[in-house]
Amino acid sequence: MQYRQSVTGSDYHFFMTGKFTFADHGIFKVIVEIIKEGEIGSVTLDMAGIETIDSAALGMLLIAREEAQKHNVHLILANPQGQIEKMFKVSKFETLFTIK
Repeated sequence: MQYRQSVTGSDYHFFMTGKFTFADHGIFKVIVEIIKEGEIGSVTLDMAGIETIDSAALGMLLIAREEAQKHNVHLILANPQGQIEKMFKVSKFETLFTIK
């Protein structure tokens, strides 16, 4: 997975592309660390460019959710497409995340 970041005030937007798998835990840790920094209003993970996602990546999203809750950060999963959207539905992620 690769991402680029955009910041507007206290809102962070990450545009993610490629395959999101266990191999990306190091990259994703950077995003989680940003959530932990505080003084952040929201973090949007734009998943329009994600081609595939595995169960480990779903777990990483849950870790990000946990950290966001601890630090009062609104975490948004945006634009899931195809397989990713199906995985979110099967996993009932709409009960855990704001999905746009």
